Amino acid sequence: MHRNARQQKILEIISTKEIDTQEELCYELNRLNFNVTQATISRDIKDLKLYKISGTTKKYKYAFLDSDDDTVTGRMKNLFSECVQTINYANNIIIIKTMRGNGATAGTFVDSLQLKEILGCVAGDDTLLIVVNSNENALIVTEKLREYMA
Repeated sequence: MHRNARQQKILEIISTKEIDTQEELCYELNRLNFNVTQATISRDIKDLKLYKISGTTKKYKYAFLDSDDDTVTGRMKNLFSECVQTINYANNIIIIKTMRGNGATAGTFVDSLQLKEILGCVAGDDTLLIVVNSNENALIVTEKLREYMA
């Protein structure tokens, strides 16, 4: 019960304030009498599937993607375009550089496209590596992905 209340409070906080670090979120929760550590916040961020996007007053802010509504594709496109910095390829490998902490965000979007040319993706903190079935298709997929950056 305590975890659910804390996670609901996290969603409330990030919807009203630009929070860009786990430490800042921890401070806000402790201020509201939730006794939490940074490790707890880290687990909550994973559980809630929070992402970092561009902020208006801060460089980045945490955001929540409600995955059970029909606007997911649109929201995922927006998240992808906001977090991706570059898309390049070499032979049959595509490398997407993202803002720190957004490799998995980009990977989730790419996986959702279900492109038959993609054999698989591996996400790091700020990089997504995509293996494509041929050198020629790497160029085609790169161009498709760049369209979502606009």
